[in-house]
Amino acid sequence: MTDPVTIVFAEDDEGHATLVERNLRRAKIPAKSVRVRDGQELLDYMQRRGPWESRPDNAAMLILLDLNMPRIGGLEALDRLKADPRFAHIPIIVLTTSDNAAELEHCYASGAAACIVKPVEFGLFGDMVQRLGDFVTMARLPAETPPPETRAS
Repeated sequence: MTDPVTIVFAEDDEGHATLVERNLRRAKIPAKSVRVRDGQELLDYMQRRGPWESRPDNAAMLILLDLNMPRIGGLEALDRLKADPRFAHIPIIVLTTSDNAAELEHCYASGAAACIVKPVEFGLFGDMVQRLGDFVTMARLPAETPPPETRAS
């Protein structure tokens, strides 16, 4: 990984959010994390609305997305982001407690890069985030704004 990574994670559960943040730090991932609390806040962040209207572009970006959230849920946010050419290239990893096959299939059909079912056990949850950190550290993630030659006209 050569560019600083921004990990945007949408998670409404305070306990899960704390575990993700803590384990990202423990994994020593060279990344900045931005937490949003639901799909609406994720869309606002991406579309630079409200408190994020003057945020800078991210040199490399990954979205971690919970499915079951208030206002706009993860499936709808995923569908909207992947349908928008400005954001379709950004990898989205779904983190969910649900192992519902239909939901997971919907995620993949909508363009999710991966779906990870959150382990219930605390230690296993930490191990999962560590492995995710290993992936982020080694992956070449795309910039938020693709180079001009790859943008749709």
